[in-house]
Amino acid sequence: MSTPWAEWDHILKIDPDKPLVEGETFADVCQTGTDAIEIGGTLGMTEDKMQRVVDACAEYDVPLYQEPSNPSVVIDSPDLDGYLIPTVFNSTDPFWMVGAHKEWVRIEDGLDWDRTTTEAYIVMNPEASVAEYTEADCEQSAEDVGAFARVAEKMFGQEIVYVEYSGTFGDPEIVQAAADGLDDATLFYGGGIGDYDSAYEMGQHADVIVVGDLLHEEGCDAVRETVEGVTDAHAASTPN
Repeated sequence: MSTPWAEWDHILKIDPDKPLVEGETFADVCQTGTDAIEIGGTLGMTEDKMQRVVDACAEYDVPLYQEPSNPSVVIDSPDLDGYLIPTVFNSTDPFWMVGAHKEWVRIEDGLDWDRTTTEAYIVMNPEASVAEYTEADCEQSAEDVGAFARVAEKMFGQEIVYVEYSGTFGDPEIVQAAADGLDDATLFYGGGIGDYDSAYEMGQHADVIVVGDLLHEEGCDAVRETVEGVTDAHAASTPN
């Protein structure tokens, strides 16, 4: 089955709790060349903040997805192409594997299952807010990560495996181990992508790179560099 993300190289993640660089607008954000925009963050999330970003981006021709950190901030909007729901495979708390999801399906209006996809997260930076928030065990070897990836795809049927180093640039060997563990699932990578070179390097191992903090810290021109970097990496690895 074909999925939208199978054709993507780059995702731009907007944190609704963080401002854009001074002088930039969401129109600028939507013209960076990214393949999709993901709206989500770990701390300070509210429905109103999420909705504000969706409304600001909806008029532009970029796919919009919400990645809610908990069920209370899920918004129902026809402008969203879908929901990408983390399930943290290396969390020590079952709540982040299935408990939060159980609560979500209790929402009064139910779920739009046709637009909902889970992401098998493997969180690898112990200093990151997401690691603390989800009580992730980040002491994972390359072999461990490869095994998590294979379990996610083969036993749990996950279409997306996401190696998350939020806040720091990860170990390419570990990301490659995840890639080696997959046959059909799409491998997302996020963490420390700050320029053309880092995007190019991690683009040699992951199907899709996710860029987030860079937007809020450096702005749209820096994001465009990462789009070029991962696009060039994938072009270089494609047989003629």
